[in-house]
Amino acid sequence: MDRNQVTQKIISVKVAKGLRWADLAGHFGQSKEWTTAALLGQMTFSRAQADKAQELFGLTDEEAAWLQIVPYKGSLPTAVPTDPLIYRWYEIVSVYGTTIKELIHEEFGDGIMSAIDFSMDIQREADPKGDRVQVLLSGKFLPYKSY
Repeated sequence: MDRNQVTQKIISVKVAKGLRWADLAGHFGQSKEWTTAALLGQMTFSRAQADKAQELFGLTDEEAAWLQIVPYKGSLPTAVPTDPLIYRWYEIVSVYGTTIKELIHEEFGDGIMSAIDFSMDIQREADPKGDRVQVLLSGKFLPYKSY
């Protein structure tokens, strides 16, 4: 048994029950973005959250325990993603990464945007030419320090 097997079981139960990520978020009291990442094996559950997942997905005690172990982060199987939707994110960073870096450094100075103290919101934006995907990423700025 490992974390990936638990993730696969969660996905199988989700599909079998016709559940939506946004609906599951309400059970955990978290955003749909955090809940999805957690159920896909990228976040650590508290004991209460693992108990809730055990109830919702029919997990064993061992499977629920795996949810409380810090996971190996990074869910992509290859360096350059091959899934078209994920590849577009890679493409965005490849094309606009230096622009994002320059603008953050110009505004904040030398440092990084945290992916730990971080939030994300994904929404549908109606548009007569075709609905758009709106993604808001918000990470704490962490300056490099001198020592």
